[in-house]
Amino acid sequence: MLAAGMLVLFWLVLRLFAGVLAPFVAAAVIAYALDPPTSRLVRLGLPRGIAALLMVLAMLAFMLLFALLLYPLILSQVGLLVGRIPDYVHLLQQWANHLIGTLQQSLGPDAVTAKLRDLVSSQAANMLTFVISTLTGLITGGFALFNVLTLVVVTPVVAFYLLRDWPRVVAMIDSWLPRHYAPTIRAQAREVDRILSAWVRGQALCCVILALYYALALTLAGLDLGLIVGMSAGILSFIPYVGSISGGVTALALAVAQFPTWGGVLRIVGVLVVGQILEGYVIYPRFLGDRVELPAVWVIFALFAGGAAFGFLGVMLAVPAAATIGVLCRYWLRRYLDSRLYLDPPH
Repeated sequence: MLAAGMLVLFWLVLRLFAGVLAPFVAAAVIAYALDPPTSRLVRLGLPRGIAALLMVLAMLAFMLLFALLLYPLILSQVGLLVGRIPDYVHLLQQWANHLIGTLQQSLGPDAVTAKLRDLVSSQAANMLTFVISTLTGLITGGFALFNVLTLVVVTPVVAFYLLRDWPRVVAMIDSWLPRHYAPTIRAQAREVDRILSAWVRGQALCCVILALYYALALTLAGLDLGLIVGMSAGILSFIPYVGSISGGVTALALAVAQFPTWGGVLRIVGVLVVGQILEGYVIYPRFLGDRVELPAVWVIFALFAGGAAFGFLGVMLAVPAAATIGVLCRYWLRRYLDSRLYLDPPH
């Protein structure tokens, strides 16, 4: 009953304060990710407060460097994409007309009328305009999100205090545990921490490496929008299969629209194939491996369910919740398999 009451209270807090909790949850994620290097600095002799301040300043310096170097390039590519929307719309209309003409020759004019042909052509153009405008809005809106005062000012400050007081907070929560069940709860918490830390840090490294590879490789292959497509594919790689599929489809579509011959398209295909080989056989086995007991389907469901329930806040909380639920389900499954209900059920 206590656990059920705490879950209901947690759900109510999320529903009531979802609009203001995002900076604090982001600060908690930052503090959790930066706790190991901060603890290493403390073991080297630095006070915990100074070590936490150095780590937060290093994170801010990295974000500032990213903004100064890449933000103008990304904005220029977004402007290039917006300027080419009419050309892409015209190409899509030509392709739709050609497809309808082929169907009309194969099936006859009675099956495919001229009115249907015009309708498909116009709807294809409208669909492409909607998709491109949505993507550009998401990109520019995502960067505008970082200009919000709460995320720029509140998140680093809260992250510093959480990082400085992290061992004290963990010790305080540990002191609240019921003494009889404390060893079991600690064991499950350590298992959640092992899986979650391996996923967060390993997935972050994988996303950075894939974003750098796709952005550089697609740009060197001659794709005009290679930087923004490659970075988007790398960043979306934290959702299994979504980053590679969306980046591959977008890159191929832009290559077909840009290059007059198939040589350029084949270069883009080569970049994507090499990226998939590196992702599946080098990057993910090296940085994630078998340490993460989170199936891809479970991660995808958790991310979409969290986003549908609580928006951006739910996306940030989805993976920790999925890792916790997975650990508890495996624990209760082991308890069940060792119980009399499974081994020797009563007659």
